[in-house]
Amino acid sequence: MAATTARISSSVSRPTTPLHPTPPPPCCSFLPKTLPKPSSLSLSSSSSFTAHSHTPISSFFSDDDCSSDEKPREECGVVGIYGDPEASRLCYLALHALQHRGQEGAGIVCVHDNLLQSITGVGLVSEVFNQSKLDQLPGDLAIGHVRYSTAGQSMLKNVQPFVAGYRFGSVGVAHNGNLVNYGALRAMLEDNGSIFNTSSDTEVVLHLIAISKARPFLLRIVDACEQLKGAYSMVFVTQDKLVAVRDPHGFRPLVMGRRSNGSVVFASETCALDLIEATYEREVDPGEVVVVDKDGVQSLCLMAHPEPKQCIFEHIYFSLPNSVVFGRSVYESRRVFGEILANEAPVECDVVIAVPDSGVVAALGYAAKAGVPFQQGLIRSHYVGRTFIEPSQKIRDFGVKLKLSPVRAVLEGKRVVVVDDSIVRGTTSSKIVRLLKEAGAKEVHMRIASPPIIGSCYYGVDTPSSEELISNRMKVEEIREFIGCDSLAFLPFDSLQGMLGTQAPNFCYACFTGNYPVEPREDKVKRVGDFVDDGMTGNFDSIDGAWIPANRIHKHQRDNEFEGSVL
Repeated sequence: MAATTARISSSVSRPTTPLHPTPPPPCCSFLPKTLPKPSSLSLSSSSSFTAHSHTPISSFFSDDDCSSDEKPREECGVVGIYGDPEASRLCYLALHALQHRGQEGAGIVCVHDNLLQSITGVGLVSEVFNQSKLDQLPGDLAIGHVRYSTAGQSMLKNVQPFVAGYRFGSVGVAHNGNLVNYGALRAMLEDNGSIFNTSSDTEVVLHLIAISKARPFLLRIVDACEQLKGAYSMVFVTQDKLVAVRDPHGFRPLVMGRRSNGSVVFASETCALDLIEATYEREVDPGEVVVVDKDGVQSLCLMAHPEPKQCIFEHIYFSLPNSVVFGRSVYESRRVFGEILANEAPVECDVVIAVPDSGVVAALGYAAKAGVPFQQGLIRSHYVGRTFIEPSQKIRDFGVKLKLSPVRAVLEGKRVVVVDDSIVRGTTSSKIVRLLKEAGAKEVHMRIASPPIIGSCYYGVDTPSSEELISNRMKVEEIREFIGCDSLAFLPFDSLQGMLGTQAPNFCYACFTGNYPVEPREDKVKRVGDFVDDGMTGNFDSIDGAWIPANRIHKHQRDNEFEGSVL
């Protein structure tokens, strides 16, 4: 398939000063600290390179698929590496570890010979990159990104990291999150002459950096971020700097670690650090900007930040169980969720099973507390993509059956407790219950390791509109009847907060309460048929989305105030 190329040049010279170790400074100081010297730091300047983009999307979609109202999508993972001669390869491996955060696009930008070189593509990390592509990304400074998105002709152009040149050089950025004032910022920039190449909210950040009057570059980032509202954990790269930024509420995770040769690593989750043998040091704090260059590591508070509001769904569903997120073990959180369910919603049963993979750890906790054996009653196929060919004679619950297979020997004649992480629309849950009963389960009792979801997320999680959320439309007993299970219980919200203890105020629960730390200005709705519900229904053709004006009553009361408060 064809590749497109674009040269990116810069007048900024790459510093070559050696690095030396000193102890780390406290968060939010602006004091430099230097790093241990890497074992071999490659700063070759013998040749020029071009940026490459892998472009397979044209083989899947026609020109007619282009939407006239493209809007940003979410659910991403980011990584940044400074000071390692194999930065792009380590970035590649770290993105593998973060693949669960986005499966439809991946990219890496590295710095070599004062040029930012980029390779991006549609697909899994292993599909976008191979040995020859990584050979085109030399250098000791790199950032990477994996993304979830919807299908369409313009999908490739939205794959990050983005690279842009402006009068003081070039900058690359990878972003995890979602900006709730994206529409207003873009409109303001376009009114002032900015031209956009993508439909991603991340591009707004690059435009804000370019038009900023602040000096030096670090303060341009601060100036840009002060205009953003919503969730953003970002890594930036210039010819000589790696910069990590987290929004003042800290919605999305971002951690910092070091490898044994002194190179610095930023990543969305600690599982990425583990794979490339980097030692976890700390989180990037909410509202913090961390800069890594030849002088070491510098930390600056972005702005006076309010109480942290970290996404609780990182612990419920998104992060891998082996990660430490917001200072807590994801595995331990999910295990305790299951124990709480066993204590507060017990039921006579013969076996406990999980909806794999995200329900497994909570099911283990439930089984251990209830004194009932845990078994694999559902086997998940990891080899089914998002497109498939269904036979002309329709198979009921075809999408679920492709991905989940019941084990009759475990289920037949048994009273079964099935633990899942959440219920969104309820359609997949109803199919799972039917699947279990068809396999011979005598009773099916659903236990959900999260409170009922009643509100959409606007901070980087792809959820449907509140009207489509079953818990926003039905009471628990009504949901039970809809799903067809014998009993249904959710993790009580008060118990969730009790488990978090003194950290409870530091989490965002908007999807459970409808109380938003940053008021959404634009509401996202997803068309029926996409696979928000655990990715088990639909195909590429059925994925789409749009943004519409918020339909909340109080939104109209804020319109006039909002129009004048963008900057």
